[in-house]
Amino acid sequence: MARTPSNMLPLGTLAPDFHLLNPATGTTENLQQLKSQVAILIMFICNHCPFVKHLKDELAKLGQDYIPRGVSIIAINSNDVANYPEDSPEQMKIVAEQWNFNFPYLFDETQAVAKLYDAACTPDFYLFDNQMKCVYRGQLDDSRPGNDIPVTGKDLRAALDALLAGQPIDSEQKPSLGCNIKWKNS
Repeated sequence: MARTPSNMLPLGTLAPDFHLLNPATGTTENLQQLKSQVAILIMFICNHCPFVKHLKDELAKLGQDYIPRGVSIIAINSNDVANYPEDSPEQMKIVAEQWNFNFPYLFDETQAVAKLYDAACTPDFYLFDNQMKCVYRGQLDDSRPGNDIPVTGKDLRAALDALLAGQPIDSEQKPSLGCNIKWKNS
């Protein structure tokens, strides 16, 4: 399994807009309709990555814990499904249900959105404030498959909690680490 770190989008970057398919509903959704007036968390994930599978329960807990507090959460899959059919929209719909996601899991078929966000790996996390400025990008926590560190979400949760409390977010942020996004050959 490849170990690819985040590219670390510059703090303060405005969240790029997008229009993407939601396989669960068959509709196209966009950032403007999904954002909240509090904060938005955008996660680049996929179905097959062992790093994402390792965190799947915590991803669902983030939705359970923070959506009621006004945070919008969006997951995006940008992988090449021609070479990775397990990441197809049909499979995304199944995975979102099996993993108990209460947030949209969108498909970036052209991979343009991943490029706009400078996403590099799955998982890759981006937290934006109510002005749509990036205030956190990096890892969920120090846990990785096989390293025996429990999955707690401590790094991302600390950023979310600070943002919700109106406190500064530590600018010392560790890159996420995961499988590289499966780019199309073009």
